[in-house]
Amino acid sequence: MSCGIALAVSLLLSDPTVALAAAQPAAVAGAPVSVASEPLFTDIVTQASALKAIVDAWGPTGASPTAFETFKGRAAALSALDLQAHLVLKERGTDGDLKCILRGISEDIPVKIQAVETAATPEARATALSDLAYLLNDNVEVITAPPQPDAQSGVEAN
Repeated sequence: MSCGIALAVSLLLSDPTVALAAAQPAAVAGAPVSVASEPLFTDIVTQASALKAIVDAWGPTGASPTAFETFKGRAAALSALDLQAHLVLKERGTDGDLKCILRGISEDIPVKIQAVETAATPEARATALSDLAYLLNDNVEVITAPPQPDAQSGVEAN
């Protein structure tokens, strides 16, 4: 069994929303497809929105160590969901930017969390928290934005 198949099977078994997303039909070439109403993607939007609200409520100084540890766990789960969504879109044959953006967000969440943890000054911590909030907001917006045709597909947006 290839590593890709083994990973896909383990992801499908780990979260029922992933199985639902994987069961969606393959993308039609050149046709923009919105995934915003699919359970996996709705879950990502819900999680990212909730985490952004937490970061915004903390303000520039951040949270207590205990609250931050809980937040880190939730952020790691969101990162895993973003990677699962990337793999689902890849499996469907979706050739758009969304699958790449979701992978990038998945990889960036731990980096932004580490930047908050290692910030040496209040100013650096405020910047790191702002960057984290911006990334979480992007996570919501890339999923909820209306799909656009690929520029290379020859289909023009109206």
